[in-house]
Amino acid sequence: MKLAAMMLLAGAAAWGKPEVVALPGKSPIVNFRFVLRAGAASDPAGKQGAAALTASMLAQGGTRTKTYKEIVDALFPMAASISMQVDKEMIVFSGATHIDNLESYYQIFREALLDPGWREDDLKRLRDNLINYLRVSLRGNNDEELGKEVLYNEIYRGHPYGWNNAGTVSGLQSLTMDDLKKFYREHFTQANLIIGLAGGYPPAFLEKVKKDFEALPAGAPGRMKLPAPEALHETRVVMVEKKTRSVAYSFGYPIEVRRGHPDFPALLVAQSYLGQHRQSVGRLYQRMREARGLNYGDYAYIEYFPRGMFQFEPDPNLARQQQIFQIWIRPVEPATAHFALRLAMFELDRFVREGLSEEAFQKARNFVSRYVNLLLKTKDAELGYAIDSRWYGVPDYQSYLRGALAKLTREQVNAAIRRHLRTDRMVLVVVAQNCEELKQKFLSEAPSPMTYNSPKPEDVLNEDKIVEKLKLGLKAENIRIIPVEKIFE
Repeated sequence: MKLAAMMLLAGAAAWGKPEVVALPGKSPIVNFRFVLRAGAASDPAGKQGAAALTASMLAQGGTRTKTYKEIVDALFPMAASISMQVDKEMIVFSGATHIDNLESYYQIFREALLDPGWREDDLKRLRDNLINYLRVSLRGNNDEELGKEVLYNEIYRGHPYGWNNAGTVSGLQSLTMDDLKKFYREHFTQANLIIGLAGGYPPAFLEKVKKDFEALPAGAPGRMKLPAPEALHETRVVMVEKKTRSVAYSFGYPIEVRRGHPDFPALLVAQSYLGQHRQSVGRLYQRMREARGLNYGDYAYIEYFPRGMFQFEPDPNLARQQQIFQIWIRPVEPATAHFALRLAMFELDRFVREGLSEEAFQKARNFVSRYVNLLLKTKDAELGYAIDSRWYGVPDYQSYLRGALAKLTREQVNAAIRRHLRTDRMVLVVVAQNCEELKQKFLSEAPSPMTYNSPKPEDVLNEDKIVEKLKLGLKAENIRIIPVEKIFE
């Protein structure tokens, strides 16, 4: 898809008007993606969860004229819904409908965003939903996402990114209807809005939508000014004590690379080689799972990727000014947890020192070139990525990456690896039972030999003898053990 094929109304936000990203076509399905340049990072102090709860009130609550049940009943025969997604700097309202139902669907969608009902019973229900998500779904049932989210909280402590997108339990409990209305007034403005439409809608429909959303206050254009995350001078460890049968690791650190940065394509290739999400081609996966049977999955990321256990590709509209590099290792049996961490650090260290061979570079670059097609396999995803490209100030994602990858060299990738990746000065999050015992193993630096139930190749066994003695260099004063019940409170 060429940039010229998209109706991008440049500079609209500078005049307090919504931006428009439109992908007109012949499909009978019309996709909506309305994005607000605001999110959890805009939550007021002590009111963490304001963005999530406000967005929930719009997408999952009633309007002034309809209860939520009446909305669900009206959307059911259309096989349609209104979804929302809240991240640090973006709130997304999305949906799709057949062209035959366009006017009926849009009437509900428009009213939900422009004329919410602000009912107390919706507030209580949706607040409870978010608190249950933090305490039950995330903290109790999902070690994969738990470790990743604690990692972000720790890296960004004291920073506007420093809490979960759903907020905190105490923050959610403190929110009143007046707080939500204030958040809505301050952030739901024309200058903050990107109107995204795709499909076979008539041209007059887009003009109608633009006119309707002039009902929002104009607002002031501009992007949130973020402080730099706290500098990491040594490796910090957060151990989450939880009754669980396995050990989960997430570790990483901030990087200055994001889409539009000269090193982004190079690090994307490096990430793919090291640990492509839910793919068996990654180096970590091959050495930890395939060669040794240590665990289920071992992946690396240079962009925020939530809900990874439910999907193979990331969602669009999670654009951020700041990103981290992270590695995810789980689930590991407690008996092999010390060795598994050492092996992950061993592989990362070798990766930083040696980089990619020419053969590995060619394979990883070719994979990423094809993988882009999977990211844009639906019109809804294409629309989402077009909005992200506008936000980052890059051409459409496919053209942006393909052009950069075609010119990329192995030397450039290895130089980017050396510039941005390392094995020290990171945050390590451990989700495990008996954390004190594992902590003492880390500090003792005693060997952690591996044993196997079946024969292993000689090169694996020889490598194990090196890995089992690898020094982690962790310090007792930099290790904290936190009961899982305290997380996200």
